[in-house]
Amino acid sequence: MRRRLLAVLMVLMGAAALLLCVPLADAYARGRTEHLLLQRRSEAVRFADLADRMRSAADRAELSAEIGRYAQLYGAGVVVVDSAGATVARAGTGPAAEAATNAATDDDSPRGGSSDGADARRRALTGRSTDRLPTLRPWGPRTVVLAEPVGRDERVSGAVLMAVPTEAARRDVTVRWSLIAAGAFAAFAAAALVAAGITRWLMRPVLDLDRAVERLTAGSLQARAVSDTGPPELRHLRRHFNTMAEAMADSIGRQRDFVADASHQLRNPLATLVLQLENVEPHIAPGPGLAEHGRALDEAERLEELLDGLLALARVESGTAELSEEDVSRAVRERVAAWTPVFRAAGVNLVAADLAEGLRARTLPDAAGRVLDALLDNAVKFVPRGGRVEVRARRAADGSTAGSAGSTGSVVVRVTDDGPGVPEEQLPLLLRRFARSPEHQNIPGSGLGLAIADEIARISGGRLDVRGNEPHGLVVELRLPSPPPE
Repeated sequence: MRRRLLAVLMVLMGAAALLLCVPLADAYARGRTEHLLLQRRSEAVRFADLADRMRSAADRAELSAEIGRYAQLYGAGVVVVDSAGATVARAGTGPAAEAATNAATDDDSPRGGSSDGADARRRALTGRSTDRLPTLRPWGPRTVVLAEPVGRDERVSGAVLMAVPTEAARRDVTVRWSLIAAGAFAAFAAAALVAAGITRWLMRPVLDLDRAVERLTAGSLQARAVSDTGPPELRHLRRHFNTMAEAMADSIGRQRDFVADASHQLRNPLATLVLQLENVEPHIAPGPGLAEHGRALDEAERLEELLDGLLALARVESGTAELSEEDVSRAVRERVAAWTPVFRAAGVNLVAADLAEGLRARTLPDAAGRVLDALLDNAVKFVPRGGRVEVRARRAADGSTAGSAGSTGSVVVRVTDDGPGVPEEQLPLLLRRFARSPEHQNIPGSGLGLAIADEIARISGGRLDVRGNEPHGLVVELRLPSPPPE
């Protein structure tokens, strides 16, 4: 958003600079053209006056000398013609003289701009002076032609045609345009710096709010917006956001404390109840009562396991532990070694394949080990005897992040089994709390194992994915963010 806002401001300032400097540059070019016309027209008037007073050969010689000196001094071409268009006097060499000659003799010649010159000659022979020249710009025209009538009104006896080089005038226009462009660029650069500062001032509280919301969404209930700059409306919004975050954190904290306290307080009487049930068992005579006693003891033990799961979930959700760097390769090897005897006793083959070395992630303490414990515990419960469970660990091949800001990659731990699996429509339910497939209701467990593992992965900046295996079974993937490069 900051870049878009800055781009809009830059476009507007660029358009304003163009709208100011283009008319200014055009006005100077027109003014310089008018100045050139006035300068050269005064000389043309003087030559026309000499031609009008020309009566003898001496007068003709004086006229020729005057236009010769002028042509030599300014590099111009001057031609004096009579009312019939015959040349009376000529001076100058080069393109300017050629342009003046063409204007005096050929109406349609394309050389030297003589079409405009022929029009100027016709106007002069009717008693009208040249009152307009083509606007001079750095790229042209290189020569302009102006004409002045000899005589006035019905006594017009000829015309003075002057082809004037415009190099000096075009150089002046080029210099002035360069100064205008430099001034416009400097003004644009200064305005851009001001716009960048204003944009930064406007967007700093917005970015701070965005980061606070991101941290709050990731489970960091202590996240707050700290920026105290920007417009009053955004500062007011920051105060309201922090008030809302405080209220939400307090409410969630009370809920988690209640769950943790209730779970903890219920464990002692429940443990006493289990102990009493076990002490009563020797005094119960064989029969239906003993079977009912066994079922009651099983339910009490299941309730105790459920309370342990709720307490563990409350501790994970509290998010009090700081993220740290973990050796995922080592954690996977250790957990596989620890669970191998359990799988062997259950008749299930646990295999560790494709365990890459040097895999590290920034997570909650021992997150990979705790999540892998939950996944392997589920696998040993649901995979039948003779089945196979495979554990792999590698770096993500695509280098994609695991969902955390600033992460440069992800580490993937995959647990694959060939058990019965669950129907496709029930896969999203596996990560919910207390979720159990209907056909697995009688298998021991609280239904919190995968929910706790998913919460650990989420707080660590990663995620837990579950999908079906071919031809049957489950594939569970844990993605954890790699630590940022040093």
